[in-house]
Amino acid sequence: MPNATFLHMELAQPTVLASGILGLTAASMKRVIEAGAGAVTTKSFNTEGRKGHPNPSILPFRHGLLNAVGLSNPGVDEVVKEIRLFKKECQAPLFASIFGRTIEEYGEVTQKLVEAQPDLIEVNVSCPNVRSEFGTPFGDSPQDTARVTEIVKKYAGNIPVSVKLGPHGPGVGRMAKVCEEHGADAVTLINTVGPGMLIDIDVRKPILSNKTGGVSGPAILPIAVKSVYEAYEQVRIPIIGTGGVTTAEDAIQMILAGATLIGIGSGVYYQGIEIFRKIDRGIEAYLERYGFSTLDEIRGLAHE
Repeated sequence: MPNATFLHMELAQPTVLASGILGLTAASMKRVIEAGAGAVTTKSFNTEGRKGHPNPSILPFRHGLLNAVGLSNPGVDEVVKEIRLFKKECQAPLFASIFGRTIEEYGEVTQKLVEAQPDLIEVNVSCPNVRSEFGTPFGDSPQDTARVTEIVKKYAGNIPVSVKLGPHGPGVGRMAKVCEEHGADAVTLINTVGPGMLIDIDVRKPILSNKTGGVSGPAILPIAVKSVYEAYEQVRIPIIGTGGVTTAEDAIQMILAGATLIGIGSGVYYQGIEIFRKIDRGIEAYLERYGFSTLDEIRGLAHE
C-alpha cells in the first residue's frame, strides 16, 4: 500500500480512526493500528470530563446512525495518561481531539495536552454538543472559529492543529479558509450532520434520550465528499476527509475530491476494525488498475 504523507508525518496507510470510536484507551487504539489504520484519533475530550447523555444515545436506522452520546470523556488528565501509554507501545501517529465549553477552555485543555506530545491536535468546534455563548456550535461562526483556532495554536507549540468542521453555518469552504488564515495546519471534514430526530411511532415520542442527535454513516457520504471538494478549492492546507466512508470506493471519492487522509468512524460499527485493511487494499487495487503509483497522483483529480 502506498504510504501517505501528511504534514510532517509518514503514515503507512491513508486511513485514520475518526474521533468518537474506540479512542479512549491505549489498548483499543493500538488494536486499530494493528488492524491496518495509519493513525488513530482519540475521542473528543475537555478539561474536567463530561458524563454525556443517558441511554438510548446511539440509534441505528436504515441509512446510518443517530448519535447523542454527549461527548462523554474522563477529562484531559486521564486521556494524557492513555496517550503516553499508546506512544510507548506504538509508532503510528496519534491525533488528539479536544473540545471546550468556552473559547478559553480550548486553550486550557491544549496547555495540559501538550505534555503528552500527540502528533496532531484536532479541534472539535462542530459537534452539536459544542456550543458557543450564543447557543450554536462554535464552528457555525467565523469569528468564534477564528478565536478558537488562534488560542489552540498559541498553546500547541510545534504540534500541528487541524480544525474539525461541519457542513453547516456560512459554508464549509469559507470556514476552512478562516481556519487556514488563523493558523490551522489542516482541516477535518466533516463532523456529524444535523442534529436529526427519529420518533417511536408506538410510544409517539423521540427515541433518543436527548431527543436529537448527530447523523453519521452512509447517509452523509455525499455531503462529506462535496464538503471536501469545496474546501480543496479554497485552501492549500491538507484535508482529512471523513463522513460516511464504509468502502474503498467511498475513500477513493474523498481522495479524488482532495482529501489527504481518510477518517473512518461509523464504518467500524458496520464492519468492525477489519474495515481499515479492507479499504487500504481496495485503494491499492484501484491505483494498480489505473496505473497510478502514489496517492498524490489521484488527489484532487475530480477538479480537472
